[in-house]
Amino acid sequence: MSIVKISPSQLGGEVMVPPSKSDVHRAIICAALSGGTSTIAPVALPNDIKATIGCIEALGAETKIENGVLTVDASGVFKNKKIRLDCGESGSTLRFLVPVAALGGGEVEFTGHGSLVTRPIGLFSDILPPVGVDCETSGTLPLKISGRLGSGRFEVPGNISSQFITGLLLALPLLDGDSDIVLTSPMESVGYINMTVRTMESFGVKVESNNSGWHINGNQSYKPISYKTDGDWSQAAFFMCSGALNREITVNGTDINSMQGDREIAELLKRFGASVTFGDNSVTVAPGRLRGIDIDARQIPDLVPILAVTAAFADGVTRITNAERLRIKESDRLASISAALNRLGAKVEERPDGLIITGVEKISGGEVEGCNDHRIVMAMSVAAERATGEVTITDAMSINKSYPSFFEDYNRLGGRADVICLGE
Repeated sequence: MSIVKISPSQLGGEVMVPPSKSDVHRAIICAALSGGTSTIAPVALPNDIKATIGCIEALGAETKIENGVLTVDASGVFKNKKIRLDCGESGSTLRFLVPVAALGGGEVEFTGHGSLVTRPIGLFSDILPPVGVDCETSGTLPLKISGRLGSGRFEVPGNISSQFITGLLLALPLLDGDSDIVLTSPMESVGYINMTVRTMESFGVKVESNNSGWHINGNQSYKPISYKTDGDWSQAAFFMCSGALNREITVNGTDINSMQGDREIAELLKRFGASVTFGDNSVTVAPGRLRGIDIDARQIPDLVPILAVTAAFADGVTRITNAERLRIKESDRLASISAALNRLGAKVEERPDGLIITGVEKISGGEVEGCNDHRIVMAMSVAAERATGEVTITDAMSINKSYPSFFEDYNRLGGRADVICLGE
């Protein structure tokens, strides 16, 4: 168990954003499907990325990492026919790799830990058996699959996690026949799908988008390459919002032309009233008079916790809608961020699909639950900058899921965060 005690402070200065976890996941899997040797850089090793690396190794790849460069030798992939894949707590690892693992035609058992074992995966039981893959699951982990994936027509709702669609997109080009992914409702988190398509194209595989979804030609092959990863806009958002609330911060490593949907944080902060300027692969955010805004979170669900913190100190009312999928993340994020902010004196009303937030000038100190959720812990660490006393957040080391050096960077910018690991 761990906690972090944060004394009021104001962050300011420059910080380098870590490599995009979303981008690295996709690049690792494309490299593992290439049949040759690829390099990916820069790469950091949060727990979710470690899970994906461990899984491709279990599939037969060999990897090594030196000085932030990951080398993937894919020559041995799919030679084993009975495999166990431990996905840790990473939903991306699990959902990306189920269709990919089914390419090998063997028996594969998927396991996980923490909240991942309760997150839904039943869609695979609906769409994979008709194309040759038997699924044994109660709707969550563990999941056992057997049989070889076949091409075909895959009907999926657009309001499920985009991770399901990414898994199919990664696998289907390697099949003998053509396939179609057909959306039965409007697509959410489309930025993550665009990122998948771009990464696949870098490795030599093409996907055609159309009015109903995507057409995927079969008989394609991934090519071994040297891949350069993006900086992580999802992680940059925490320090960008700190800049909007307190003192100017420049976040380096942020490409405004990135396919990451969470780059939208820059425009949202402008709408709040912050000063946002772009440099060469950087963004600088400075405080302004913040006013409440309306936010449709359908395409940017991961930003909701830090947006809620920003809104908590903006004049007037902010309404966040179309965020119901946040209830099945690492925690119920709508409930988690509401409870944490309200406990310190903010004014947050939880709705079935979002939040209504009325701004306040300051919040008090106190103890809040991190809910073993990295985004709640990091968001509340930014909120603590505006507290009148010390804020204690539980489950501090849940940041290892995505941003292990977060508190190091936080303190380097002038924060006063003391992480304490407690005995079991």
